[in-house]
Amino acid sequence: MLFAVASKDGKEINQHFGHVERFLIYHVEGDSVALLEERPVEKYCRFDPDHPLRAHTLRDTADALKGCRAVVCSMIGEAPKAELERLGVEPYVVEGEIEPILRDLAKAL
Repeated sequence: MLFAVASKDGKEINQHFGHVERFLIYHVEGDSVALLEERPVEKYCRFDPDHPLRAHTLRDTADALKGCRAVVCSMIGEAPKAELERLGVEPYVVEGEIEPILRDLAKAL
């Protein structure tokens, strides 16, 4: 199962969805957690009052994360969360060490 992780340091889930410029893609199978690649994305939060919901950016992010079961981040706004769900990407909000969290999440899914 593939997960997209928002992390500043590659050790912890510690980045807000809207601040991500790249997602770490992990494969989880049983107790095995392996970093496969980094996938670049356009940063969602641009603080542009004329474009509060940047739907095109979310579509592009969802396309970049094809094949991932979920996106795991430390925070996400309600509008992007709802749009990602509509596009078929499940967001999960959690903070902490990447590997144990992904193991637990994979078991729950």
